[in-house]
Amino acid sequence: MISRDSIEAAYCFLHQKYRVYEFSTSETQRDDIEFAIASYVDGMNKALYLELAKDRKEFLLNHVSFAKDMEEAIKALEAKL
Repeated sequence: MISRDSIEAAYCFLHQKYRVYEFSTSETQRDDIEFAIASYVDGMNKALYLELAKDRKEFLLNHVSFAKDMEEAIKALEAKL
């Protein structure tokens, strides 16, 4: 089951981290944010992650698609609020 609290928590965390990531010019800072998101994904509501990932095993975990994945996840979470 996906609770409203888990949706709100995921939205707040991802939105906050992405806003910093989006405007950061520091590769180290951007890498740290990717690591923080990967750690968050490990502990987040599994049903919510699976719904956001849509069967993509590396959703929010792949450096190449990270920015696109973040935008997609934030948009999907925002629609659920």
